[in-house]
Amino acid sequence: MNSLPGIITAIESNEHLSLVDVLVGQDSFTAMLLETPQSAPHLKVGNRVAVLFKETEVSLAKNLSGLLSLRNRIKATVRSIRHGEILSEVVLDHHGQTVTSIITSRAVKRLELQQGDEVEALVKANEVSLMEADNEL
Repeated sequence: MNSLPGIITAIESNEHLSLVDVLVGQDSFTAMLLETPQSAPHLKVGNRVAVLFKETEVSLAKNLSGLLSLRNRIKATVRSIRHGEILSEVVLDHHGQTVTSIITSRAVKRLELQQGDEVEALVKANEVSLMEADNEL
């Protein structure tokens, strides 16, 4: 599971659903949650959280341009690739933080991914979870 530390910067909610923006370093992540500040008290602007998302939910792009509906776009550098027959693990460096993507080996070959390549990691907002962090610091 990928985990990045962040601070909640904005929350938009209705009765059952919230879009929560989290600042991770200088990047903004959005999580779509089936929680609200009323049902989950840790959802408060200024609170520290861990931004969580599975390795299998991280898509990769090279030379991406244009607009996308995906809000979570992470610029990173390929640190290493572990090739498998069907799936490959691509370890990324995102401003000193590790982000891992598991994609098909066909995709690694099609993208011609190599160590040192600049890529964008893409994660849909509904695939991001937030975990309460220590806010007593």
